[in-house]
Amino acid sequence: MEKIFKRTLITSALPYANGPVHIGHLAGVYVPADIYARYLRLKGEDVLFIGGSDEHGVPVTIRARKEGITVQQVVDRYHSLIKDSFERFGISFDVYSRTTSKIHHKLASDFFRKLYDEGKFVEKVSEQFYDEQTGHFLTDRNIKGECPRCHAPEAYGDQCEKCGATLSPEELINPYNAETGNPLVKRETKHWYLPLDKDQPWLEKWILEDHKEWRPNVYGQCKSWLDGGLHPRAVTRDLDWGIPVPVEGAEGKVLYVWFDAPIGYISNTKELCDAHPELGSWETWWKDSSTRMIHFIGKDNIVFHCIVFPAMLKAHGEYNLPDNVPSNEFLNLEGNKISTSKNYAVWLNEYLDELPDRQDELRYVLTANAPETKDNDFTWADFQARCNNELVAVYGNFVNRALQLTQKYYDGVVPACGELTETDKATLAEFADVKASLEKLLDQFKFRDAQKEAMNLARIGNKYIADEEPWKVIKTDPERVKTIIYISLQLTANLAIAFEPFLPFSSKKLREMICMDDFAWNQLGRTDLLPAGKQLAKPSLLFSKIEDDVIAFQQQKLADTIKANEAANAKAEPIKDTVSFDDFQKLDIRVGTVLECERVPKMKKLLKFLIDDGLNRRTIVSGIAQHYEPEELKGKQVLFIANLAPREFKNGLVSEGMILSAENWDGSLAVTTVLKEVKAGSQVC
Repeated sequence: MEKIFKRTLITSALPYANGPVHIGHLAGVYVPADIYARYLRLKGEDVLFIGGSDEHGVPVTIRARKEGITVQQVVDRYHSLIKDSFERFGISFDVYSRTTSKIHHKLASDFFRKLYDEGKFVEKVSEQFYDEQTGHFLTDRNIKGECPRCHAPEAYGDQCEKCGATLSPEELINPYNAETGNPLVKRETKHWYLPLDKDQPWLEKWILEDHKEWRPNVYGQCKSWLDGGLHPRAVTRDLDWGIPVPVEGAEGKVLYVWFDAPIGYISNTKELCDAHPELGSWETWWKDSSTRMIHFIGKDNIVFHCIVFPAMLKAHGEYNLPDNVPSNEFLNLEGNKISTSKNYAVWLNEYLDELPDRQDELRYVLTANAPETKDNDFTWADFQARCNNELVAVYGNFVNRALQLTQKYYDGVVPACGELTETDKATLAEFADVKASLEKLLDQFKFRDAQKEAMNLARIGNKYIADEEPWKVIKTDPERVKTIIYISLQLTANLAIAFEPFLPFSSKKLREMICMDDFAWNQLGRTDLLPAGKQLAKPSLLFSKIEDDVIAFQQQKLADTIKANEAANAKAEPIKDTVSFDDFQKLDIRVGTVLECERVPKMKKLLKFLIDDGLNRRTIVSGIAQHYEPEELKGKQVLFIANLAPREFKNGLVSEGMILSAENWDGSLAVTTVLKEVKAGSQVC
């Protein structure tokens, strides 16, 4: 018998406060979590949606050292940026707090201390990697080396980003400090471990037998870990940033971030409920068996939320275990992996600034391409196509037609419905079951299919109004048009409800246009949502087209990022074959002053120079027009080869030498010059 829950607690993975949020985070965690939270609220259910920033761990300390500022300054900056971005994007958290809060520090410390006092940890002395030059033990993520599986040269100590293998630092070939490049040694240190090996029996039953309904990717990854056998996992680390281990003799040690961070769900709930007593006790949301808990995470967090965190909660003894963990896979970008370290991403804060008031367009495309069971790809071309061909041409087009015709024929007043034809009845029957269809999909966390089902409502309406052609029928049967418009308006009202969890901004705009003040999920499928005689507001376009120049700008940003990364990782060309000093002496390299410089007509790569070589004036043609404007070079002193044989071009131009340029690793050219002015004709020696 299926258990009936009184309330639902929704958590979403805590983003690291060392950088902005990108579309991979949105598609993997925050958009699906928000859809589900909005859906349950619309149904009138008791729900809390918990979020917050993860402000401990190595990534934030690395960022601080790189920028030469304090770690607190880093987390303050990015917590504020992330929180603001989520609010602007419409992620409807009931609370968005942080793991540096006093409430969190106390609750996490108390959690650890309870397990410690009850003997739930194993204390072990082990050898860990240590950087003698910096005087620090290193966490798995701060260690790099050659991957033992695919031999990628820069695998992390916990995972290879190229092949996806889960690793330990001991497996890396030639490990080194990822931040400094320093070689590492092993040194003894004492830590406390959660004995996951002892939890294996109950975890196997709880996951493999009791939760076969979990997504295949989640269930499969958990099974793989369980089949491989669980091992004790450290819950403390040697770091100077984090929550101090509340045990005597543990100076210089903090709670490991994976232990500390998920407790943030609990502390953030406590912070919310303490501030809003009407929500009930935070313990009711975490400890009452009639509360259902759902974790929304990305696939890199499956093990922590399905195995490690449940083991922590079970060891504590007072908390509920998660009912479901609907994890998504990864979203790629234009065929490449999103990389925060390489700045290869679509950052949410930048998107909101560069495409203002288009939150729903991104929400729609990310849901349509949601990586629910396998990795998927986001491209700007697909973004444009879906926005223009679906949101504008289907949903927006139908709504605009229905509302504009109501305005044109009836001054914006809903007409009375007349006798229904068979076509009318068939159309109404098509969306009568939309509520049940959407609920079935949403309850199974199939958000991509659910959004598609909502869009089918718009397709039904678009086809209906196109087939019935009220703009023609009005000339011969005005009464018939009233029924056509009435049915079209009922479909429109249903769309405002159906799309509310997915596209909250446009749904709100649509409800304002149809003056739909009260709405609820249980109204979905009804055909009397807008009664005859109701006055509607003046209509406007629900969506507008995404123009080519907007897409070209975004594509160029990514291309520039790739180019910059390639330049940063490029190596100098190998040294050419050795030449004798006598051969070098044959080249007459001199300093010339640029008297004139201009572009060569019909030759986009060429610039024509008039050079003062100290003896005469000479013309030199150089292929650097794509790297300099002529005005930049006038009056400059440049190096040129004076005794190079003249070269004649097809247009009759003759070049009497060669200006020397250096080619950068990104393909750009820089004309070579001298540090201080010399007389024209001076020789390079």
